[in-house]
This record gives sequence, structure tokens and C-alpha cells, in this order.
Amino acid sequence: MYKFNLMDKISSILVILGAINWGLLGLFNFNIIAAIFGEPAPMIARIIYILLGIAGLNMILILIKMKSSIKA
Repeated sequence: MYKFNLMDKISSILVILGAINWGLLGLFNFNIIAAIFGEPAPMIARIIYILLGIAGLNMILILIKMKSSIKA
């Protein structure tokens, strides 16, 4: 069984927050990142979006690791 390290846990939290943001955007046209950090997206908001993207990519790697650990 694959064991989550600290980076994996942080990535999971960021992906969940990103999913909630997309859900709010789709349902209510409300961007929580823009509401917190201002619109148009200043540098802090852009960094958050980049971190969310990196977290998503890390989640893909976690899924691959989990799949390979099940076979082993």
C-alpha cells in the first residue's frame, strides 16, 4: 500500500481547494481566489494557481505510484 508523504498530503489539500473553487465558479460564477486576492489576478493569486496546477500533476504521479504498488 502506498503511504502518503508530506508533499502528497499538501497536494491533496490543494487539489481539493482547487476543485471547490472550480465548483463555485461553475455553480455561482464566484471565484474564491479572485475574491480573496483581488481581480485581475495579482502575483499572489497567479502563484496560487501555479501551485494548484503543480499539485494536480503530483496527484497524477501519486495515482501511478499507487497503481504500481498494488501490482507489486
